[in-house]
Amino acid sequence: MQRLPTGETVITPRNFKLLEELEHSEKGLGDMSISYGLVDSADIFMGEWNGGILGPHGTQTQHDSRFYELRITVPESYPAAPPRIRFVSRINMNCVDKNSGEIMYSKVPATKNWSRNMGIEQILISLRAEMASDANRRTRQPQEGSTF
Repeated sequence: MQRLPTGETVITPRNFKLLEELEHSEKGLGDMSISYGLVDSADIFMGEWNGGILGPHGTQTQHDSRFYELRITVPESYPAAPPRIRFVSRINMNCVDKNSGEIMYSKVPATKNWSRNMGIEQILISLRAEMASDANRRTRQPQEGSTF
């Protein structure tokens, strides 16, 4: 959504926003500790994405140097509604369902405070920040390579 000098509000269509996000990610313009892209480059609806998060560095976190794989499903209502995100890599965090790997929207700041001006990158950055939070950084993690 963008406000013009005339005061009009322009709402960016779903596919335009997703194309912008894809280009941003492919060119490596964002946070280099996260990645995301289409599962199938021929998917004209851009509904299924892969994501990755490199765990925060430091001796005070159980996520140091771990790589977590995620699956992102973008609904038709995007960007008015956030995408559905599920960890493929097994992880123990207070904002992730222990059985399915789905994130709990009410516990992740980026999804809890979602606005159509946000995107996939903001959610992945928010999840990475949650890994370093007091509630999650020392939580014992499953063996690396295990999946939901």
